[in-house]
This record gives sequence, C-alpha cells and structure tokens, in this order.
Amino acid sequence: MATGRLVIGNRRYSSWSLRGWLAVRLAKLDVVDEVIPMGETATPAIKDGTPAGLVPYLEHDGARVWDTLAICEYCAEASPGLWPQDRVARAEARSISAEMHAGFRALRQAMPMNLGRSFHGAGRNPESLADIARIEAIWAGAQQRHGGGGPFLFGADFGLADAMYAPVVARLLGYQAELSAASAAYCMAVRGHELVSFWYELAEQEPDAWLLSKYESG
Repeated sequence: MATGRLVIGNRRYSSWSLRGWLAVRLAKLDVVDEVIPMGETATPAIKDGTPAGLVPYLEHDGARVWDTLAICEYCAEASPGLWPQDRVARAEARSISAEMHAGFRALRQAMPMNLGRSFHGAGRNPESLADIARIEAIWAGAQQRHGGGGPFLFGADFGLADAMYAPVVARLLGYQAELSAASAAYCMAVRGHELVSFWYELAEQEPDAWLLSKYESG
C-alpha cells in the first residue's frame, strides 16, 4: 500500500505539478497521484484540499509538504543524489532552481505551458525574450562548469535542477523559441527523459472536459 499521495493539477497545464511530480518520482517515493482538475478560475477543490490552496501538495509517511521547492528538498533528503554531490555544483544547482522558483514571470505569462498544442512564434515580447536569454545563460553556465559533457545541467543524470526547468523546456518547445544549439540539445534531452515522456503521455489521456479556453487560445 502506498505511504502517501501527491496532489497535482492538470498535467497538460500545471507546470508546478510537473516539477513536484518529477521530484517525487526521481526520489521513488511510494505515493499515488491525485489529480484535481483546474478551472478557468480558482478551483475550490484545490483551495480546500491543500494547505496553501495550491498544487503540488505531498503527503508522505506522516509528512505534509507544500511548495515545489520544499518538495524538492524533502525528496533530496530521501535520495541525496538528486542534488550534485560536489559542494560547489550543489550550491549552483540550488541557486538556479531558486531563481526559477522565484522568477521569469514574463515568460510564464507570455507562454503558459500547454503540452497538447504548439503556438509557433507566439508569446514573444521584450520581457519574455529577456527571460529566455537569462535561462539560456543559466543552462550554458551550469553545463560548462559542472556538466562534464553530459546531456543535463549537471552531467549524465537528470536531477532536481533539471526537474525545475522541465516546464520551461515544455514552453520553449511548444512556442518554438529560437535557441542556441546547446540549449536546443538540452531541451531535447529533457523532453526525451523517460519520466518527462511519461508525463506527456498521461497528459494526452486527460479528458476533453478538462480543457481550459484560457490556455488553448494561444
């Protein structure tokens, strides 16, 4: 029997749910997924069913954890290899994950995550393009300093920093942003990871009744 549950929103749209789910699956926590469909406005079931009224929300072995970065740290305690072992690399991984957690509002607003559609060329404005430029610089710096030639930000293994940026990858692919060759290769590596691919498959299986016009209009 599972020792907990992870409450998430629509896989098609919920970028924060994707981050938390990836962390939980990377840590191999024995929990079941509980999907609460999002609405065009705030969903009462999410508001009433989670401490902060937001997803993701994790209950595991007596612990209650909300906020995606807190879930990442909880998962890292269960599986320490999810952050880089090297102290300097680990500090950078945590820093760029926190920057993702707190920033890039322009990109989020201009290019909402939608795993079922492509919006070629949409969402481009000076602010979102500046966010993309900063993200590309973050990726390039991490890979140059700590990647060791591996496909992910800190080497051969997909870790928590990659989980934090997986929804950004989904946005950049969905909106077909113009990227450097290195950034494009990283995006394809993330998209091809087995957990990310499985999330996409599950998103495709969601019923049409869960589609939201505010995310489908482009």
